[in-house]
Amino acid sequence: MAPAQNMGSNQTWITEVILLGFQVDPELEVFLFGFFLLFYSLTLMGNGVILGLICLDSRLHTPMYFFLSNLAIIDMSYASSTVPKMLANLVMQKKTISFAPCILQTFLYLAFAVTECMSLVVMSYDRYVAICHPLHYSVIMSWRVCIVLAAASWIFSFLLALVHITLILRLPFCGPQKINHFFCQIMSVLKLACADIRLNQIVLFVGSVFVLVGPLGLVLVSYTRILFAILRIQSGEGRRKAFSTCSSHLCVVGLFFGSAIIMYLAPKSSHSQEQRKILSLFYSLFNPLLNPLIYSLRNAEVKGALRRLGKKRSL
Repeated sequence: MAPAQNMGSNQTWITEVILLGFQVDPELEVFLFGFFLLFYSLTLMGNGVILGLICLDSRLHTPMYFFLSNLAIIDMSYASSTVPKMLANLVMQKKTISFAPCILQTFLYLAFAVTECMSLVVMSYDRYVAICHPLHYSVIMSWRVCIVLAAASWIFSFLLALVHITLILRLPFCGPQKINHFFCQIMSVLKLACADIRLNQIVLFVGSVFVLVGPLGLVLVSYTRILFAILRIQSGEGRRKAFSTCSSHLCVVGLFFGSAIIMYLAPKSSHSQEQRKILSLFYSLFNPLLNPLIYSLRNAEVKGALRRLGKKRSL
């Protein structure tokens, strides 16, 4: 049992928690370790390649690829906030985490998730300006505006995550000392509190609506207007290029917002804790891997940059 510190006559403050993880046979844990390690490595490599291509190829030094490089950094950070500890617990007998690192993991996971959400909204706005107002694009999406939008996304997200963590730290935590998850997910952490958590739940729900439903609405409005603008393009090649770029972004948006809304806004009774673990796994490991694949496979400019880099290395 994880140790605890006395808080008073009837309560104790836990110093460690046990992450129950997937609760499978040891042989299957070894297989899952290899499987998840492969996916995590591919996530870092895929996003790293996208980031490297954008940095090295001057043709990709545009606002759209600036935001894509920002997304790659977020995805690598996002996966790294939970996956390394999950991998360690799959091969270790002692599946504990100290309370302070647990809260830090909760904070980082929330912060990177919200940052990705805000970044996807900014990317949809960039595509809206590029297709609906092409003549004013360079003025509206200047480098200063791009940097401000990206910085604002990071600052807002970390401040919102800090609000949740501040509300969590006001609670006394006296057990149970087990988290039925593979990382310190906020809803699982709240179950450790021995006090009324209704305020935390309300703020979490309102925050989820604000960063999921609101931005999703903005993205859908942007792409509805983009669709009408694409249909008005006379050139078949121009229409194909615009549709290819936007469909890549829509795939990423659909995967991200869809899994997030199911996990945070769907009624608790609609899926079990094990299903929540699978959703979280998709959200934190598979989604960051799919992003570079979707953008690289469906984007001619990224594939062109990859070919040019390959030719340079062969010379």
